[in-house]
Amino acid sequence: MRHLEETLGYTFHDRSLLENALTHSSYANENRFKGCQSNERLEFLGDSVLGMVTADYLFRTHPDLPEGDLTRTRAALVCEESLVEVAKAWGLGEYLRLGKGENAGGGRRRPSIQADAVEAVLAAVYLDGGIGSARKIIQKYILDRESEKARNRDYKTALQELVQRESGQVLQYRLTGSSGPDHAKIFTVEVDLNGATIGQGEGHSKKEAEQNAARAAIGHLEHP
Repeated sequence: MRHLEETLGYTFHDRSLLENALTHSSYANENRFKGCQSNERLEFLGDSVLGMVTADYLFRTHPDLPEGDLTRTRAALVCEESLVEVAKAWGLGEYLRLGKGENAGGGRRRPSIQADAVEAVLAAVYLDGGIGSARKIIQKYILDRESEKARNRDYKTALQELVQRESGQVLQYRLTGSSGPDHAKIFTVEVDLNGATIGQGEGHSKKEAEQNAARAAIGHLEHP
């Protein structure tokens, strides 16, 4: 488990918390006579810790997003698929304590088990070192990674693919204005779908403004 601590960037004062976080109910049931407990209670706590840290991050970094968009973004960040990616980054599967049947049935690779264990580990860190320690891990492995994905995403291509699900759709980007001095000019672009404006964006270049307009348009079409 020391290698897992190195991956997390956190050393436990109470190693039993980490051990508990890695204990699946199947293992706990087989070792009940030893007083072994599963990670289910830690999973419950970790879900709340993760949700709170993520909500706080989104609230502070996206002051213009409405409540509905904040809720959907948080849900995407803390979903099972996202947590499985974290589990893989940690190599968490090899550390799990599983019952014989669950282990033989491929439990170490089961998405639900991996995702639950991630939440349990976050709770263990929270109990052992406080919210600041948990926040650092969540920031590194969930929030920063998602920010990097967003920066690298081609929203114009994504929007084109979205509207092409129906034939005869026409997208058009229009430069509607610019402001500021030449060395720090801000461009404003609107994107139209079949003549109706569905998104607007600003940027320090026309390309950046178009990407931001496409991003806004995707949000409009997916969550009208």
